[in-house]
Amino acid sequence: QVQLVESGGGLVQPGGSLRLSCAASGNIFRLLAMAWYRQAPGKQRELVATITSDGSTNYADPVKGRFAISRDNAKNTVYLQMNSLKPEDTAVYYCNGQWLRINSWGQGTQVTVSS
Repeated sequence: QVQLVESGGGLVQPGGSLRLSCAASGNIFRLLAMAWYRQAPGKQRELVATITSDGSTNYADPVKGRFAISRDNAKNTVYLQMNSLKPEDTAVYYCNGQWLRINSWGQGTQVTVSS
């Protein structure tokens, strides 16, 4: 398995920005399809954004045009740049990595959007 560690969460005002990072262990990061999910209190975990091993990206409708997922294979890290944040973006954000039978999750990082 691959170990994933998220960072970068925190409290931000509506309209603000945050950048989440997810660092992966090992030497297969470049092969992993990576994704960010989020889970708000009382709600199911939902997919936010994905990036394939070759850099193709996809976004959930609620975050299109505001969030950007990227990866740096040299640093074994995937990022989620979040702009124009809204209170409804408040959630625990989780990083996920998949390749063949590998399906790893990070521990999550809290993002709170509030004035």
